[in-house]
Amino acid sequence: MSSHSPEPRAFDNSQTFPPSPTTRQGRGLSRRAALIGLGASGLGIWFWTRSSGESLIPALSGSRSMTQPSVLSSEDGILELTLRAEASQIPWRDGTRFALTYNGGTTGPTLQIRPGDKLIIHLENELEEKTNLHTHGLHVSPEGNADNVFVSIPPGETFTYEYDIPLSQRSGMFWYHPHDHGTVAKQVAGGLAGVILVRDSLDDLPWLAQSTERVLVLSDPPIGSDSRILDVGGMDAMAGRQGDAVLVNGVQAPTMTTEVGKLERWRMVNASSSRYYRLALTEHQLHLIGTDGGRLSEPRPVSDLLLAPGERIEFGITPEKAGEYELRALPYDRGGMGMGGMMGNRGDAGGSTDLTIAILSVTGTGPAASLPNQIDPEANPGLLEPTAKRVLTLGMGMGGMMGGGMSFTIDGNAFDGARTDSRVRFETVEEWEIVNTTPMDHPFHLHVWPFVLANDVNAGWKDTINVPANRSVKILVPFIGLMGRTVYHCHILDHEDLGMMGTIEVRES
Repeated sequence: MSSHSPEPRAFDNSQTFPPSPTTRQGRGLSRRAALIGLGASGLGIWFWTRSSGESLIPALSGSRSMTQPSVLSSEDGILELTLRAEASQIPWRDGTRFALTYNGGTTGPTLQIRPGDKLIIHLENELEEKTNLHTHGLHVSPEGNADNVFVSIPPGETFTYEYDIPLSQRSGMFWYHPHDHGTVAKQVAGGLAGVILVRDSLDDLPWLAQSTERVLVLSDPPIGSDSRILDVGGMDAMAGRQGDAVLVNGVQAPTMTTEVGKLERWRMVNASSSRYYRLALTEHQLHLIGTDGGRLSEPRPVSDLLLAPGERIEFGITPEKAGEYELRALPYDRGGMGMGGMMGNRGDAGGSTDLTIAILSVTGTGPAASLPNQIDPEANPGLLEPTAKRVLTLGMGMGGMMGGGMSFTIDGNAFDGARTDSRVRFETVEEWEIVNTTPMDHPFHLHVWPFVLANDVNAGWKDTINVPANRSVKILVPFIGLMGRTVYHCHILDHEDLGMMGTIEVRES
């Protein structure tokens, strides 16, 4: 590391205005233990709330090895595959559990492509309801048979997606999951998710190529024997569903083995519908080297990392001595809906819970591995001068959803796919202020066009950013490269399904 490297700190992706602490203290509540009142907007709705972590199934004793998803790589500029979405019974402890799977796995195959490639996916819908596919974070067309979230595939039918990956696509970790409005939360919670890795010459650098790369998909499925586990009540949906066990690549608390002196490089996606993870590794510093949109210009040492639903991070670990170290999800309170608008405890993972996600087992002796002072010299965007400013307000209201009850809104409107909410001129830069007027966090996701934080443009390209309760975040969005019509929304997926999504259209005039 260079002599001018910043001191280790907690890395909070929310970058609030004004800044707020990464954690908020809250009292632990047992599952469905408290009847609280929703005071937001003076609506006075009462409901049972579900706590975030105390109902989690404890991990079994004994070591379970880390598994990696299968990998499908492009050849001669093309990757073509069939992706089958279906209900399955998959192994769980001494028996099986119900899950929704891609090609039989709760983590679908990892798709490995390069800038300039063509990606062709034949999506077979063997579910009992409609579905579709979203390539989260890729800078590809949002129209036709590309990343078109307005496509809906009925049960028993197949749809062929074709994505032209532009040469300008930055290398990094992206992912795919369903995005058919109204069914997204249950399908992702059921297990429908997979990783997309875009590789370029940066991945051939010796320090990256010689490191131990691990793809880690975090999920928290409900555990049970049939599809009824995916049905939640209206109040759980309003809070944002959280499952019964936290898994990494479908395994609970797996063990990863390595040696002193070997650089560990972990590429992680939060594929949970609602759960937040504040990650730390015991006795180790984490070196942030990449965010949603690719690598940073230089490593950032941090004490812990907050990963909101939909976000991705890449970080390096340099083990210095033998031992077993726990990757933990530290307490984080993402807010709630308490009496009179007071914050309830909706932490997580979770609230008062400190949870073991995985174990790193280190053997051997010798010097620790090192990271370079510089990663990607072209990572920083340079000067971005906005030509327009826009304010989007995240809120809650009455009517339109849940049989006339609560709805989640953007600018006072629940989602309507036939309405265009934001029109943007192509090849412009806009400054967006995302204002959260609710008493709970909302991770904001914009399709197709990556953005940077207005107050820290060198913090990495993003497509998902946490907006803490009762605060705001400013982002700069260059609408370049592609035109089309798509969406932006809260990535607590029940909130998206309940209306917190808007449409955007980018055209030349």
